[in-house]
Amino acid sequence: MPVVTGTENPTVSAPTPPKPDFGKASGIMVLSLFLSRVLGLLRNTIVAAMFGQTVLTDAYRQSFAVPDVLFFLIAGGALSSAFIPVFSEYLHTGRESEAWHVFSSVTSWMSVIITVFIVLAWVFAYPLLQLLVPGSPATWQTASDLSRIVLPAQLAFFVGGLMFGTLYARQVFTVPGLGPNLYNLGIIFGAVVLSHFVSPKVAGMSWGALAGAFLGNVVLPLFAIRKLGGMFKVTFDTKHPGVRKVFRLMLPVVFGLSLPAVFGLVMQYFGSFYGAGMPTALDNADRIMQAPLAVFGQSFAIAAFPALSQFYATGRMDAYRDQLSRSLRTVLYITVPVSALLIAMPEGVIKILLEHGRFTEVETARTAPILQLLSFGVAAWCVQPILMRAFFAVQQTLWPIVVSTVTTAVFLVLCTLLTKTPLAHLGLPLAGSVAAVVLATVLLTTISRHTGDLDMSGILTTLGKCFIAAAVMAVPCWSVMRWMLGANLSKPVFGAGFVVLGLAGCWVYIAVTRRMQMPETAYVDRAMAKLDKKRKSPGSDEPDAPSDPQGPVA
Repeated sequence: MPVVTGTENPTVSAPTPPKPDFGKASGIMVLSLFLSRVLGLLRNTIVAAMFGQTVLTDAYRQSFAVPDVLFFLIAGGALSSAFIPVFSEYLHTGRESEAWHVFSSVTSWMSVIITVFIVLAWVFAYPLLQLLVPGSPATWQTASDLSRIVLPAQLAFFVGGLMFGTLYARQVFTVPGLGPNLYNLGIIFGAVVLSHFVSPKVAGMSWGALAGAFLGNVVLPLFAIRKLGGMFKVTFDTKHPGVRKVFRLMLPVVFGLSLPAVFGLVMQYFGSFYGAGMPTALDNADRIMQAPLAVFGQSFAIAAFPALSQFYATGRMDAYRDQLSRSLRTVLYITVPVSALLIAMPEGVIKILLEHGRFTEVETARTAPILQLLSFGVAAWCVQPILMRAFFAVQQTLWPIVVSTVTTAVFLVLCTLLTKTPLAHLGLPLAGSVAAVVLATVLLTTISRHTGDLDMSGILTTLGKCFIAAAVMAVPCWSVMRWMLGANLSKPVFGAGFVVLGLAGCWVYIAVTRRMQMPETAYVDRAMAKLDKKRKSPGSDEPDAPSDPQGPVA
């Protein structure tokens, strides 16, 4: 396959675009998505405490099957990821008016298309759920009623995704980072307040999700776009080459970016055969596992994507390769120990986050091994969105779709085979982790064909050292956690002990990696220095994350 040089793009005389500040961008996205995941875990805690793991919570989870399919195929981040490289190509080569024309045409066409899909999905919600999830007529009816409430949110996600794309291309990350937080706050408000005024009570969360989606994805970014001078007019131009390129890139991007969520849907489907509450248990474990994926994998990918697209558009492929390799090494450094801690202490994580109210020790025991097996794939899942966007930034989409399709087929085969072994339902999370590792490995080993040689030796050296340091950390954490679980500690004492144990494990990991002289430790050093400076100067307006262009995240 040919190596992309960036010279294929037509350019005109234009001012040199500003150098992307990846450190600041990644810091903003990490903080905003971390807050989103905290709110998401708080949401799950509230839901578990109020409703437990019952047939109604299964119906609520399953009600998102139809909207999620629509989100993955049309309205989600896939279209945004197909749009950003094209928008950046015009924006950073002196053709801003054309960039906004592409935005207007894509928005106009896709708004009509998605509205039609929403109407069809609303009408046929019940038979679609029969196809997507196992259940009974009563469960399907409840799930279809809830599904119809949240379906219009997909239009908000689509419009917001494109507006976020224009903001990312202009290196504006704060507003897009707030969208998921408003969405989670809407669901929490629905569970705590609206549930008392609707029947069934879980419908309150559906109405809250709908409100949060429009506030975070339409209202908020609309104000930001107007302040930046964004231009939109209704137009259905399909002859412009930029518009055609977005639609040509869109389908492959869909399959690449939707894979983790598709895996979750597949697990929900297979899990439904193992009794009431099992789909909720699988979903709870999957949501915990995906927290580091969102906080680190997605945030670094979102922060790097506009920079990678800009480097390609301006022909700076050396900077592109350096950015990509540093991003991968930093994400591996952060997520390998997260994976190790989740494997060593799954019960502790679940007890702290979910074991409240109707969520009992029995549910913790059922959910823990699922989380443990899912956690083996954390690092692989976290590098996957970066690698996918590395391909999309150079407008190469054929290979990712081939790899993703084959990996999905492998996952389905593994699910079918492993669930017939003594592992039973535990074969599902194991299949997900194996497929994630396969996907990340194939993408990593083939990206150089499209972009030129990456620093593969540096990436593999970082991975090997991370494994060693994580093992040194995880073994004592696992031993202490076994003792804590057997000591029958009170919840406050257990919670405090868990936090201390987790922090001690992190410091062990950092100490070991410093001992091995890993350059990625500079990320931690600069982050601590920034926090210390913030503490001493409360009025400082510097970013909370390192932005040194020479560091591992530059």
